[in-house]
Amino acid sequence: MTYSFTQISQYLTCPRRYRHRYLDGWVEKDTRAAMLFGRAFEKALAAYFKREDAAAVLYREWAVYQTLALRYSERDSWDRMLQQGIQLLDRFCQDDRIRIRQPRRNLQIKFVRSLSAGNDFVAYVDAIGQLDGRGCLLEWKTTSSRYSEEPEGLLALDPQLVCYSWITGISEVAQVVFVRKRLVEVQYLRTIITEEQRREFSQLVNDSIRQIESAQFLPHSGIRFPQNPCSSCPYVGMCLGKPEIAAASLVRRPGAEHLGWLDELDY
Repeated sequence: MTYSFTQISQYLTCPRRYRHRYLDGWVEKDTRAAMLFGRAFEKALAAYFKREDAAAVLYREWAVYQTLALRYSERDSWDRMLQQGIQLLDRFCQDDRIRIRQPRRNLQIKFVRSLSAGNDFVAYVDAIGQLDGRGCLLEWKTTSSRYSEEPEGLLALDPQLVCYSWITGISEVAQVVFVRKRLVEVQYLRTIITEEQRREFSQLVNDSIRQIESAQFLPHSGIRFPQNPCSSCPYVGMCLGKPEIAAASLVRRPGAEHLGWLDELDY
């Protein structure tokens, strides 16, 4: 098997959800506007570093979804998100804080680590470059609200950044957060992942895989005020035995257990 951060994260969130997704083949329909816009925006970023017309690429990629029935947040629309994306690209260009040498080589980089029992772990890192002249691993994020910067050091607890640091061996990591709001903003957040964190993540991966391969898929019920994760889970219809609910948000793809690593691909 080839595992990924998304697979391990899904299993830790709810083993039953993992089974629905990776063994039974039920995947969420691509109707979330924010997710699809994020993919289009990352292609525009790649074009920027390759010295292509980033705004034109953003329009071309986002135009694919213009007439589709997507799920937008209350304040979003196709036109508004396009406008925000172009403004964010302009702000990013003006800031001029990121450098990526050989972008065709150092963007969307595939890393594979061999695990026990013939398993592999795969991750696609957004970029390796420099922030303000210092080398680091880079991750792009698009969001409608600012990321918290307090307390100091909070970013080091991000499990995906810990995963990327573990698989690459790079301790300095950074998130570039593209905030879609009335006045757009780009956040540049940097942290250091320690060797101890990488060892702990390695143990977490191996322990999770052992449980997966022993077919432990007990549900983690999430109905408890004020946190109700089951209410927003796309797989809730499967757990309730209500196929009409499941059909509204899921589609089945046979053989999904062999395609879990594709979740790591942004585009």
